[in-house]
Amino acid sequence: MVAASCIGFALFAPVTATAETLADALVGAYNNSGLLDQNRAVLRAADEDVAIAKSALKPVVRWTGDLTQSYNRSISGGSLLSPAGTRTSTDQLSTSVNLIASLLVYDFGATKFSVEASKETVLATRETLVSVEQQILLRAVDAYMGVIQAEQFVSLRENNVRLLTQELRAARDRFEVGEVTRTDVALAEAQLAQARSGLAGAQGDLISAKAYYKVAVGRAPGRLSRPPSLPRVPENIATAKGLAVRSHPDIKSVQHQVAAADLLIRSSEARMEPQVSVQGSFGLTENFDSQASNRQGSVSLQVGQTLYQGGALSSAVRKNRAQRDAQRGNLHVVVKDVERAVSDAYAGLASARAQIQASDRQVRAALIAFQGIREEAALGARTTLDVLDAEQSLLDARSSSVTAQTQIYVAAYSVLQATGQLTARSLNLPVQIYDPAAYYNLVKDGPAKLSKEGKQLDRVLRALQKD
Repeated sequence: MVAASCIGFALFAPVTATAETLADALVGAYNNSGLLDQNRAVLRAADEDVAIAKSALKPVVRWTGDLTQSYNRSISGGSLLSPAGTRTSTDQLSTSVNLIASLLVYDFGATKFSVEASKETVLATRETLVSVEQQILLRAVDAYMGVIQAEQFVSLRENNVRLLTQELRAARDRFEVGEVTRTDVALAEAQLAQARSGLAGAQGDLISAKAYYKVAVGRAPGRLSRPPSLPRVPENIATAKGLAVRSHPDIKSVQHQVAAADLLIRSSEARMEPQVSVQGSFGLTENFDSQASNRQGSVSLQVGQTLYQGGALSSAVRKNRAQRDAQRGNLHVVVKDVERAVSDAYAGLASARAQIQASDRQVRAALIAFQGIREEAALGARTTLDVLDAEQSLLDARSSSVTAQTQIYVAAYSVLQATGQLTARSLNLPVQIYDPAAYYNLVKDGPAKLSKEGKQLDRVLRALQKD
């Protein structure tokens, strides 16, 4: 029988040089997550909204051209001098090209507020990306520990089958010499059959755990090493809640959404005011059938205001106010949810710690009881059923220990997520950290496609594309 100090958990087994670590799993999840790729693309789309909003403050230049074929056929009425009348025919081919430019000069800040709202939306989307990153990394931790737990359950079940096989063999030998009854043999057979069924279930759970690991990490698990020491977490719940309220990405995201909603209210109110713009045009008309040509140009200062649009402008103001109020309410809800998540994470951590201590004591006691009952059974002082019950109690104790060792890691990393600290940067993972500002800096000013900046942006987009 294995000693109590050695039974616990393969989490504390020697680490081979080729074993995968928890950090390896986290790196794989960060680099291979389709969900992260999706949300990075969503962020890039939000970046483009800033450039689109800014474009309203820039000149709009467009050209038009046309090619016109015209003809005229006429017959004049007859007269005394020309009874048959006069026939005339005119064919003319002409072309014209016009260049038109316009620039918004002043709109009471409507466009400016819209630009600032788009920037706040970008900041909110960045925080959403951080939140998704936390979810991905926590899922990787859960998957990693799930595989380790499933492997340990299989090992425990295999050991249980071996022990019960030995007990069945001993029961049959004792039955042959008349020390036990046929009932004792049948009990041992039933227990062994149940153990084999449990082993099959554990093996199935291991297959499922490995499949989940592949989804979470991006590759099938190899030989997994024991995880490192538990991550450092805030000392108490109060400190953790304060940290979470200040830095949790879900809260920061909604805060930016509230700011964006406020700016959209100001933008919609400003759009009810007059607008001032400048427009210039230049045109050229050429007649292919003659030397005639025409050139014309103009510059105008335009002032205008929408007085009535079916109530659309007023409705837009009310809509944006309602959306602002909704975001404020959502902020209150998210703060409470984050605080509750911190409490739940700490409760789970405390529960796992207590369970580890209790399960360790339970394993030691169950092992001593099993060894004692087995010896007493050999002397005839205990029945086969007593031995089988003791073996089941030992298996249950060891299973509880495995579960507790797994849960404490998931709980500790859940605390990091609840406080907004479960990121690749905070964990110092050896990965290339995605810089959300890099793409924004390339597109914020709306570079033209054929410009140097536009060509650089195209190269970046090609590099971001996935096969």
